[in-house]
Amino acid sequence: MRVLHIITGLGVGGAEEQLRSLLRHLPAHSVHGEVVTLTTPGAVAEGIRADGTRVTHLGMAGNRDLSALPRLVRLVRAGGYDLVHTHLYRACVYGRIAARLAGVRTVVATEHSLGEHLLEGRPLTPAVRALQLATERLGTTTVAVSGTVADRLRRWGVPEARLCTVPNGIDAARFRFDPAVRDAVRQRLGLTPGAFVVAGVGRLVAGKRFDTLIDAVAEVPGARLLLAGDGPERPALRARAAALGVADRVLLLGACAGGLGGGPDRTAEAPDVPGVLAAADVFVSPSEEESFGLAALEALAAGLPVLYAACPAIEELPPEQAPGARRFAGPSGQADALRAVRAAGPPRLPVPPVVHRYDIVHCAERLARVYRTALGTRPRGTGPGPRAAGAVPSPSAHDSPLTSR
Repeated sequence: MRVLHIITGLGVGGAEEQLRSLLRHLPAHSVHGEVVTLTTPGAVAEGIRADGTRVTHLGMAGNRDLSALPRLVRLVRAGGYDLVHTHLYRACVYGRIAARLAGVRTVVATEHSLGEHLLEGRPLTPAVRALQLATERLGTTTVAVSGTVADRLRRWGVPEARLCTVPNGIDAARFRFDPAVRDAVRQRLGLTPGAFVVAGVGRLVAGKRFDTLIDAVAEVPGARLLLAGDGPERPALRARAAALGVADRVLLLGACAGGLGGGPDRTAEAPDVPGVLAAADVFVSPSEEESFGLAALEALAAGLPVLYAACPAIEELPPEQAPGARRFAGPSGQADALRAVRAAGPPRLPVPPVVHRYDIVHCAERLARVYRTALGTRPRGTGPGPRAAGAVPSPSAHDSPLTSR
């Protein structure tokens, strides 16, 4: 089958890296994939091309660039695709509409970053929710990355018949701890062998609550923080560290590539994410609203103790699946949890069962089955979809709901 993946952007990010990993592991004998990125053909786009998959940049100028829609329709129609798979909010809205107008009746959409109050780190407004729901009806299947996200979609009113859960996957071997990498990264970043090092990974947006992590590190004398990621909150986080007198203990590394290779937007001295995790003694996810928690799984695969405020990938399973993970309550709980980890010492932990449960090969196989089921439910070119073509909703520039990525 020919599958076109449409994604909002391909800079460094969790959903972007997940798409690349899926493309590498979907069965090549039965699934041929190509990618369209609406904006930002960055480091992950280069990686996908290097893997041998075609990537097209649509050149969307902004959230309200409705001229991108007919360009996308022409591209989908010319490709003769059997199925369109959309990723991230803006791509889901434009991609579903474009697929229907181009005559592709089988559309799968993955909800990567849907929180209770946030969507991709930004406020989930009524207008955004309304447009997401309106275009969801144009699709065949909506994929939730966790049971938590699936429950949210059910409460929104997404019918059970169009909903399924396929969790994010992890290639654990890429994060396996290597003492030589630990020594090299620590030396490169000026960290002494005995330093207590805390790691955080994610986009620097308000919803990730990295400000509270800086506060917690400031309360643990001598602790160092490696924060891998970039985003609009970077200046505010730097200012917060300076105001607390810990600017020399907080390293903002910028965008760090995941486990699949580097990218041009990393700073010259910044390691990739596996390197950051190798150098660290503990990983913290301070976000109080997550749709899955892939970075926490990567840290567990690296043998790190993990402290988190919310992580459906861990919380939806029995505790014995992730014995090295601990949930903390509230911002003040972070500092106490860090002190407890420091007191226990820095030994590396064995890779827990939760990591193997989310093996990327198994997740890719599950997604391939979703494709086959969706094509069987609504074969290409066999009648109207769930709504008549004339009922396709148009994004409203006046209402401006296209404010998320």
